[in-house]
Amino acid sequence: MIGSRIAAVGHYQPARVLTNEDLAGMVDTSDEWITSRVGIRTRHIAGPEEPVDELAAHAAAKALAAAGRTPADVDLVLVATSTAIDRSPNMAARVAARLGIPGPAAMDINVVCAGFTHALATADHAVRAGSARRALVIGADKMSEVADWTDRTTCVLVGDGAGAAVVEATEAAEEPGIGPVLWGSVPEMGHAVRIEGTPPRFAQEGQSVYRWATTRLPSIARQACEKAGFAPEDLAAVVLHQANLRIIEPLAFKIGAVNAVVARDVTESGNTSAASIPLAFAKLVERGEVSSGDPVLLFGFGGNLSYAGQVVRCP
Repeated sequence: MIGSRIAAVGHYQPARVLTNEDLAGMVDTSDEWITSRVGIRTRHIAGPEEPVDELAAHAAAKALAAAGRTPADVDLVLVATSTAIDRSPNMAARVAARLGIPGPAAMDINVVCAGFTHALATADHAVRAGSARRALVIGADKMSEVADWTDRTTCVLVGDGAGAAVVEATEAAEEPGIGPVLWGSVPEMGHAVRIEGTPPRFAQEGQSVYRWATTRLPSIARQACEKAGFAPEDLAAVVLHQANLRIIEPLAFKIGAVNAVVARDVTESGNTSAASIPLAFAKLVERGEVSSGDPVLLFGFGGNLSYAGQVVRCP
């Protein structure tokens, strides 16, 4: 059976950086309070003239260039996002229009913080089924637009950005570069992470999410490794949803990936929801912290409460 692989990745963040000191002038907080509780020091914030599809298109263009491909080579565009304000055209169609991709299938996937790993699995399945040859898979969110900037428990968390991957079919004799996905949800706890209302606002039950992530998810992440045929100690890197450093570090430890680089992009980017995994992964690749062919666990979790993870080979 034909498989798929990640040919290249790319990322994009807005130019404006919001520091903890800046936030201390907006709400009752401090650098010490934020770093001790969530580990975030800075985050990038998009302006009103920078919509989600623009962030996504920048990241996608970088991934295409890194892969040596043109927009005409793409036949499927998937955008994972939960901050698209308009219902139609969707973000995928808008990205395709911005990049000049001729006639692709174009779909948005809203699984909040686990959106990118769901979208990556969907692209892998489409390629394996023969319904797509080359896909752009993008995670992009503008969390600043749904933040309550008077609530210090949530506004300190969020940032904006996008990350993208070019997914293409492997040759017949080539080992697949995207492992089988392990995904699921706990819908009865979906209220723990919310973007609701008019205008929509982000809210969460932090302690419930923390307990779920640090107690329930380690065994699920290990199962994702097993499905791909890897032991946790074989991983070169672990890229978890960049929610909170106090979640990332215990979760990575409990997975047992003792030899892996653990992505900690949350410290400089904040929680960018669906963008967080491809953003952090692309930075590891760009800095040379992982090498081509290395096995990397991508594991998203959050809203619904949903999760999805797979082991991929580094481009």
